[in-house]
Amino acid sequence: MLERTGGVIRDYGFVARSRWRSIRIGSTPPDPGTGRAAPVLLIPGVFETWHYLEAIGDRLTAEGHPVHFLERLGLNRHPIEETAALVREHLEELDLRDVVIVGHSKGGLIGKQLMTVEDRDERISRLIAINTPFPGAPLARYTVSAWREFAPDRPVIRSLAQATEVNGRIVSIFSAFDQYIPGSSRLDGATNVKLPLVGHFRVLEDPLVLDEVARWAAEPRH
Repeated sequence: MLERTGGVIRDYGFVARSRWRSIRIGSTPPDPGTGRAAPVLLIPGVFETWHYLEAIGDRLTAEGHPVHFLERLGLNRHPIEETAALVREHLEELDLRDVVIVGHSKGGLIGKQLMTVEDRDERISRLIAINTPFPGAPLARYTVSAWREFAPDRPVIRSLAQATEVNGRIVSIFSAFDQYIPGSSRLDGATNVKLPLVGHFRVLEDPLVLDEVARWAAEPRH
């Protein structure tokens, strides 16, 4: 119990540092670079800026991937379907192909929505989701509107759960304990990677997560 409590406290320390960094350096993300590996697009969770995924972006850049963030997502407060359409427009504008999507929490749901509804040109190779509430989050029923769409009975959650045909191209990485997802981020038919970590946010800079993301981003498309 003490380990979990300490982990959750450190989790919110990471949130505070990410918020402060967004104020200190501003909202403009780094240039994607010209790496020769598969392009990667990073999608943060709800009420998160791209800064939360900065450590992952740095690692993937070092591995030779062009790494894209979408500044116009802001705090990622808009509905999953709407945001997925916005991301698809970005892929089309830059004509990105064989793209690896890396999404944290809500970002993973947006990624699956992209794969099941928006990816008409088959631009997406794989989704790497981190602590994503694929089955929904029961506590979301009692929160503010931007979180309520995660409730298990919401249409978007139900439709994504039924879209099993893309699960084979999804890697779901998740903490052993996540205070926001009391069940699990395990997804039937996907590659599930459970790590001995605590928390929802701080894992985004943990070496275990960085290694797994880099490993799966480098996997060739099947």
